[in-house]
Amino acid sequence: MRLARNVVPTVPDAPSLPPAALALESLTMRFRHQTVLRRIDLRIERGQTVCVIGESGCGKTVLLKLLIGLLRPTFGRVLFEGKDVSRLREAELNRVRLRFGFLFQMAALFDSLSIFDNVAFGPREHRLYDEATLARIVLERLNEVGLPAGIEHKKPAELSGGQRKRVGLARALALDPEVMLYDEPTTGLDPIMSDVINQLILQTQRAKKATGVVVTHDMTTVRKVADRVVMLYPLSRLRPDEAQVLYDGPPDGLEDHPDPRVRQFVRGEAGERLRELNQGRD
Repeated sequence: MRLARNVVPTVPDAPSLPPAALALESLTMRFRHQTVLRRIDLRIERGQTVCVIGESGCGKTVLLKLLIGLLRPTFGRVLFEGKDVSRLREAELNRVRLRFGFLFQMAALFDSLSIFDNVAFGPREHRLYDEATLARIVLERLNEVGLPAGIEHKKPAELSGGQRKRVGLARALALDPEVMLYDEPTTGLDPIMSDVINQLILQTQRAKKATGVVVTHDMTTVRKVADRVVMLYPLSRLRPDEAQVLYDGPPDGLEDHPDPRVRQFVRGEAGERLRELNQGRD
C-alpha cells in the first residue's frame, strides 16, 4: 500500500468563545478636540455585574451611553451579543434598547406624569402589553423595589430622593431587561438609603440573572454588588502610551494594588491630586 505524499494533518479549530453580553473593541470617543475614551477593550459576560469607577471626567457616563447606542463612538466598536450597536439602523437599535434597562443618575422621571405613568412609559410607548397587563406589571415592579401601595398616584415632586431612585429602577425593570445600566445609583442619598439601593441592585441581578454595568464613585456599592471592577483614569493625566484602564479585576484586589493611583482613589486619599490642583493642573 502506497502512502500519499505531502498530506498535511488536519488540526481541529480551537473552540471559539460565545459572544459576550457586551464587548468593547478599541473604543474611542472624542468630542471635537477632546478625547474622553481611548482604545478601551472590555468583554462583559452574561450575568456579570461590573462596576466602572474613576474620577469625575474620566468618561464613565459616556461609556454607558455608548453601550446603549445613545452615542456613537468616534472609533472602535460596541458589540451586543456580537452585533455592532453603532451600525444598527434606528428600528433595530430600538429593538435592542428594549433589552436594556437604564437607571439614570437623578432618576430622570417625567415631572408631569404620575408615578404609574412613569413606570408604564417604556412598555406603553412600545405597545408591549394591553392596559390590564401593564397595570399589573407596574404595581409588581413598584412592589419589587419596596414602594408602598398608593404611591403610583403621586407625582415625582411628592417623593424623596430615595423614592425617586426606586421609581427609576422600577421603570427600568418594567421592560424586563437582560442588561441593566446604573449611572451613579446612590449619588445624593444618605447611607441607609444608599444601602437600600445597593440591596435592590443585588436583588435585581440575582433574581433576573441580568448583566449589570454600574458607574459609581461609591466604594461601598463596589464592595457590595461588583463581581468585577474596571477603573478608568482621565486622559488629561495619562501619557499617550498609557492604557486608560488602570485596573480590571475583582473588588478585593483594589486596596493593595501596586499602582498608587488605584489605591488613592479606593481609599479616598488626595495624594498627588492636591499638589496638581495647587499647581493649577486640571
